[in-house]
Parts: sequence; structure tokens; C-alpha cells
Amino acid sequence: MAPLNLPPFDYKTKQVEGKLYIFDLLRRKYVRLSPEEWVRQHIVNLLLTHYAYPKALIRSEGGLTLNQTQKRTDVVVFDRQGQPFLVVECKASHITLTQTVFDQIARYNHVHRAPYVVISNGLTHYCCCVNHDTAEVQFMDDFPAFV
Repeated sequence: MAPLNLPPFDYKTKQVEGKLYIFDLLRRKYVRLSPEEWVRQHIVNLLLTHYAYPKALIRSEGGLTLNQTQKRTDVVVFDRQGQPFLVVECKASHITLTQTVFDQIARYNHVHRAPYVVISNGLTHYCCCVNHDTAEVQFMDDFPAFV
């Protein structure tokens, strides 16, 4: 897998029928290792180890219904009251983070209504604070602290 602009971590992989799998700490199982999954696992590790987000409040590959269509949010972090706090959209490192990616997370967050959103391709990361009352979006220098 491609090197990323995220802290390295100890991960477990295994091969099954010639395909590589990585152990997902959140789902507690091995999942197929794709370039996007590689980024997602690094983001989850970052949230757990560098920002001390509680593991029990992070959901990976959670479903949501958008315009009567089932979608999957890469990562959602919930606050201590069970409300969405941070929504993360991960892309493979070769995918450029364009307006289309921002539009995708904006659609997902229209459902979740989290105050923070992040998009990352493992090399570049954008974190934004979203005011749902005014529709104002502010870019942040870092991920939000979990409170």
C-alpha cells in the first residue's frame, strides 16, 4: 500500500485466497484491504491514538438513507450523548480531493448533522466546522478535540 501522510501504526494483515485483508479494530474482523480501506484504517488509528477519541463512539462503514438510497459513511464519531460529532469521508491516496468529494460529505452530513466533517485521501486532509443554522463552513487547521 502507498505511504500516507498519517502516523504509522501496528496493523494486522492476512491473505485469503490471494487477497489481502486488514484487521479492523472497530468492526473486530478482517476486511478486504483496498486503497480506501488503507486510508480509513489510518484515520481511525489517528482518532484513537493521537486525539483520544473513545473507540466505543466511533462507527466505521455505517449506513444511512439519502434520497431513498442506501449509502455508507466511512467513519462517524458520536459525542457522549450519542449524537454525530464528526463525519469522515476517506478516499484512496490516488484520488484528488475535489469539490465532488466535498459535495458528497455535505450530502451525508445533511443527514447526520455533525458539527465537524473531514475528508482525506491519506495525503491531504481537510477538516471543517459546520454551522447548520447559518450553513457556514469554516476550515480548521486540525481535527477537533473530543470533549
